[in-house]
Amino acid sequence: MASEDTQNQKGRSLPHFLPGIPDTDQSCIIPSSNPGSQVRQQGPHPPRSFLTTLDLIIIHQQVELLGVILGTETSNKYEIKNSLGQRIYFAVEESICFNRTFCSTLRSCTLKITDNSGREVITVNRPLRCNSCWCPCYLQELEIQAPPGTTVAYVAQKWHPFQPKFTIQNANKEDILKIVGPCATCGCFGDVDFEVKTINEKLTVGKISKYWSGFVNNVFTNADNFGIHVPADLDVTVKAAMIGACFLFDFMFFEHSLAGL
Repeated sequence: MASEDTQNQKGRSLPHFLPGIPDTDQSCIIPSSNPGSQVRQQGPHPPRSFLTTLDLIIIHQQVELLGVILGTETSNKYEIKNSLGQRIYFAVEESICFNRTFCSTLRSCTLKITDNSGREVITVNRPLRCNSCWCPCYLQELEIQAPPGTTVAYVAQKWHPFQPKFTIQNANKEDILKIVGPCATCGCFGDVDFEVKTINEKLTVGKISKYWSGFVNNVFTNADNFGIHVPADLDVTVKAAMIGACFLFDFMFFEHSLAGL
């Protein structure tokens, strides 16, 4: 009987969030950063009714006209939509005016994601951190809670002199996926892609794209549009972490209007 259990575990050695590898039970097997070890992540997931089957998540930042007119930094708001353009979630930044004014894109904040009934389903916490290739310590990090109060993942920046690099971590802060961005995030009148890869960077699992929305929009507004391309059977916890990563990229690379050119 023991040998049978061992064989079953070996047969399920690949995590079910990779495309085409479904997990037969409701737990999440995620490889840790230590070779040969795995972490079975139990507990609540983000609501499966929307995230479970999505292979494209569109994130549209709403424009604050008052902020555009006065040139002030207002709290960010995002619509989260499916591939048909139907809104499934709405995200609102909670931060104080002092932080938005003096800390700018490095500000600490909380993004609360609610469904169409107004129920909070995901919370993204961003502490005040550094953002420089000259400062390899205390880099950017996000905490993903789903449901609110239950930490399920982290997004952490990794130091690199030329490329934006991040890792998606499980609740135990063990690396499960990497995110690799381009050397130049200016876009040059085109989309900017951040590829989501396995830890060894040999397999691309998905990508987070910042869509170029045109010269006029990028110069005169702060509205950004993103697309998260993932396998439909990617674990919902990882999808929630990628939504959080998308918000982080907006703050770090595209918050100011000219950054999107």
